[in-house]
Amino acid sequence: MDYLISAEAVSKSYESGDLTVKALHSVDLVIGSGEFMAIAGPSGSGKSTLLFMISGLDIPTSGRVLLKGKSISEMSGRELSDFRRDHIGFIFQSYNLIPVLTVRENIEYIMLLQGVGEKERRDRVAEILEDVSLPGMENRFPSQLSGGQQQRVAVARAMVSKPDLILADEPTANLDSYTGEALLDMMRELNEKRGMTFVFSTHDTTIMERSSRLVLLRDGRIVKDETRG
Repeated sequence: MDYLISAEAVSKSYESGDLTVKALHSVDLVIGSGEFMAIAGPSGSGKSTLLFMISGLDIPTSGRVLLKGKSISEMSGRELSDFRRDHIGFIFQSYNLIPVLTVRENIEYIMLLQGVGEKERRDRVAEILEDVSLPGMENRFPSQLSGGQQQRVAVARAMVSKPDLILADEPTANLDSYTGEALLDMMRELNEKRGMTFVFSTHDTTIMERSSRLVLLRDGRIVKDETRG
């Protein structure tokens, strides 16, 4: 298996008044291409912090993160922004759709920034809407969709630019259990079909059970790293 991400001795501390809070303690983690894995743990365990380190949304206090052999921790602001745009897709629990844009426009947004031509954008949007079971909804606005449908649009937006890595921070937190399970099944199918790497930060037991690899954090340290068959 090719390695996509390597976190090397990653630590992160935050200053809170006179206190120093250590969110991560010298974490080492390697993630292979095509994995479908969950980073789990109780509140305050460091799972969201580790996801932010992997994505370059935050920078380690010490250590480094390599994505496809490049140290994202050491990139300039513009270089890092462009790298995230081209290589990483994000899914958040709050969907983060732009309310004044249609479904098509929300999904197209990253491709517009990448300079993808109009015909290819249209073709990719049509294909991904079929994949996420939302054909014919491209002209609706987010307010006209259910929570589960909005999250499917968020998944489509994350995947349509064909990034190497999809990072999902508590993607089922605002969904009922049935909708959450259906969304997770859909993401697993897309993972197998397209070979994209999915990394979840979660406390949802359903995601933990269905992931092919489970990394457990406690107090900023990895206490378990289990690969399933």
